[in-house]
Amino acid sequence: MKLLRLALVAGCTLLAACSQHDAGKDRIVLGFSQIGAESEWRTANTESIKSAAQMMDIDLRFSDAQQKQENQIKAIRSFIAQKVDVIAFSPVVETGWDTVLQEARAARIPVILTDRAVTSDPSLYIGFIGSDFVEEGRKAARIVNEQFKDATADVSIVELTGTVGAAPANDRKKGFEEVIAANPRLKVVRSQSGDFTRAKGKEVMEAFLKSTPKIDVLYAHNADMAIGAIQAIEEAGRKPGKDIFIVSIDAVKGAFEAMIAGKLNATIECNPLLGPQLMTSVTEVVAGRPIPKRIVVDEQVFTMATAKQHIQSRKY
Repeated sequence: MKLLRLALVAGCTLLAACSQHDAGKDRIVLGFSQIGAESEWRTANTESIKSAAQMMDIDLRFSDAQQKQENQIKAIRSFIAQKVDVIAFSPVVETGWDTVLQEARAARIPVILTDRAVTSDPSLYIGFIGSDFVEEGRKAARIVNEQFKDATADVSIVELTGTVGAAPANDRKKGFEEVIAANPRLKVVRSQSGDFTRAKGKEVMEAFLKSTPKIDVLYAHNADMAIGAIQAIEEAGRKPGKDIFIVSIDAVKGAFEAMIAGKLNATIECNPLLGPQLMTSVTEVVAGRPIPKRIVVDEQVFTMATAKQHIQSRKY
């Protein structure tokens, strides 16, 4: 056992990131910092992480950052002080993590990113589990492009983006713009953050409706903002899904209900059930085995036509 432990320590030095878990301890200790509870998606993500940790008998130290980066940084420093075996977190924004990640590396505690990426040096974390946000934006744009492929006039698109600086907001915008650039008829006339929340989505959509005389399409970076926007559209006397073509990302159950009601045209899946993959990765790291640097989740596209056949099988 002593020789095994020495071998693991040597490997850790080479990798600059390896858990210092004491093989004599009964349970692995994982410190996890969650962004908050801003949406149905996030609630499902949190539940997946908590239930997977319980199922695999991992001691989960959970912290809710309430959508503030400073709270996440405090939580990560607290995990370092507690000498947890592994730290995992879903970063609120992409930038500003270098210092605290370097502190984790100095403490020889490996870090795994979930859901969202960072722009820090990749050597400061050992893996990232999550969706391809750029591809999600492309998928949304392909649906819009197909719907309006025969348009003879300009198609006015308004966009509800996610939290400013967040990876999904940046990437979903990038992917969408990349695809619609090939069709000169598709034009994003307004783009503003709805902060991934239903209330803010409704508020921003109300402003769009007042300031923008012609809106053909709404592209929402998540379903909660889309649902809030649908409320605003109805209150303005227009028919969501008919007068305004609406596509969102996330594919939470609320989006399926909106599609079945004829108020949302399509939604792109962003799977929040990352708990089992995260816990498996944590156990691999603690055992001294490598994990893939990038683990992409498999996801689908759903439309009004397919919503009924899938809603009963949705777990979130």
